[in-house]
Amino acid sequence: MQPLTKIQSHRRYKLVTDEKADGATYTPPHLAEFVASQIIGAATLPNADLHILDPAVGDGELLLSLMAKVSEQFERSEAIVVHGFDTNPAALALARQRLAADFPNADLRLEVKNFLEFSAENSSTNKSLSLFSSVAEPLLFDLIIANPPYVRTQIMGAEQAQKLATVFGLNGRVDLYHAFLIAIAQVLKPTGTAGIIVSNRFMTTKGGASLRAALRTQFGLRHIWDLGDTKIFDAAVLPAVILAEGRNGHPLPTPIFTSIYETEESATLKAIDPIDALKMTGNVALKNGRCFRVQHGTLDNSGAHDDLWRIATTETDAWLSTVLNHTWRTFGDIGKIRVGVKTCADKIFIRSDWHEWPEDERPELLRTLTTHHIARRFRATSSNKRREILYPHESINGQRRAVDLSDKPISLAYLESHRAALEARKYVVEGGRRWYELWVPQDPAAWDAPKLVFRDISERPTFWMDLEGSVVNGDCYWITADKENKEDLLWLAAAVANSKFIEAFYDHRFNNKLYAGRRRFMKQYVEEFPLPDPQTEFSREIVRMTKEIYASVDERPTVDIGVKLDAMIWQSFGLGVKEITW
Repeated sequence: MQPLTKIQSHRRYKLVTDEKADGATYTPPHLAEFVASQIIGAATLPNADLHILDPAVGDGELLLSLMAKVSEQFERSEAIVVHGFDTNPAALALARQRLAADFPNADLRLEVKNFLEFSAENSSTNKSLSLFSSVAEPLLFDLIIANPPYVRTQIMGAEQAQKLATVFGLNGRVDLYHAFLIAIAQVLKPTGTAGIIVSNRFMTTKGGASLRAALRTQFGLRHIWDLGDTKIFDAAVLPAVILAEGRNGHPLPTPIFTSIYETEESATLKAIDPIDALKMTGNVALKNGRCFRVQHGTLDNSGAHDDLWRIATTETDAWLSTVLNHTWRTFGDIGKIRVGVKTCADKIFIRSDWHEWPEDERPELLRTLTTHHIARRFRATSSNKRREILYPHESINGQRRAVDLSDKPISLAYLESHRAALEARKYVVEGGRRWYELWVPQDPAAWDAPKLVFRDISERPTFWMDLEGSVVNGDCYWITADKENKEDLLWLAAAVANSKFIEAFYDHRFNNKLYAGRRRFMKQYVEEFPLPDPQTEFSREIVRMTKEIYASVDERPTVDIGVKLDAMIWQSFGLGVKEITW
């Protein structure tokens, strides 16, 4: 590891630990007990002093649970040394008080310090290591239990995030807990065991790729629990638990993967809470009326080390194999998937009342804007109050450039009236742009082409065709067909994307759900959506029916034709038709 200068305890990091001290982000006792039980069930304890670590102690709930399990399972004559770090003195004082009361014989070594600083010092120096050691060897731990703080790049700041990425060998959008995980791997004994509560986000995003690769090389992964939308925490976080051991050279079986997500299907099993439900398989009803589907399988190891983490079961693998055998191309093969435009000054560039302005006062550069507000499957909703955007970009000979405002006097006058606010976007000017440009304008020449537009977050997939040449806002994604492809591929894609089949595909392949059953339709997922062979009569009929729905969605109900279309999508991928609700 590279030497690390003092890592600043960023204000957000302080807020995170302050919130722990206030109880807002405490680890719930039943989750702490679950993680502690898994650690003890997998651990082989040494016949020597036992060193336990919590790198982000908070109120001490995790250490209390782990110490209780150690006391229950093992009679020890050797010392139990409890190490802990936190940047919040009040939280650490509370943890010390609780631990001392329940375990008076434990050797408590709790320190007000950033664990990442300790980890860097511990692995990069041959000198005596702070209070913990008087020898020149790094201090490693037998048992580690942790719930690291979650602080994303946007809050942490780009400079701090880059520092962490450099020191801990990460890339992409670094979260503070990413660095904690790497640091934990570096201080875990080869024979040690760790149980770590994390956000499940890193398992299914491109930003977590370097972390996934690192975890599979630096830990011996034993079991992953994706706790999904169980709402175990009061805070809005979708948690996961990682059980791992140190890299000791012993071959390990494929890691077990357990998944629990809310379902609308009926249940035959009953459980007290989500943790209790993890012992079961199938649909489980809880006392509070919620129902969850619990699956047990293995971590999919079929791809590269940085591939998405998903549950692999015999049923899931067979289903995906059938789909693959009937897949002609993917959405990513049709054309590039882009996010919409980003102005960084929406109140200036985007308005919903421009249609009310007198014609001689309307800026010449206005274009219709597509946003998630008009989202509807197959075709956007009609409205006389559609938002419009002042779009100061054009394409000349295939090159994007800012429009010359000298012959656009109304647009120029309007923009000049907001010049101070627009020039305040220093990054636009520093990026070599003119002061009145959009930050992310995309390709001006592409707007007039037929395009498939879709929302990022939605309970059901919401994809619609845009044939009106509108500009797509940054709250949506869009795709146009490459020149050598036909427009009909977009219609075929619209049919597949709006089907119940794609919901099933998403859950089998990615299973990245948010609360209330909402899914993330990000570029990295959608570009993997499959397409059947467009040259078959079956696909041609799907395209014809999709166009019919588009044309008639405002005039008459489309339920019957929609159900028939959905059934054809299932059949085109070699699958039996599922019950469909429109």
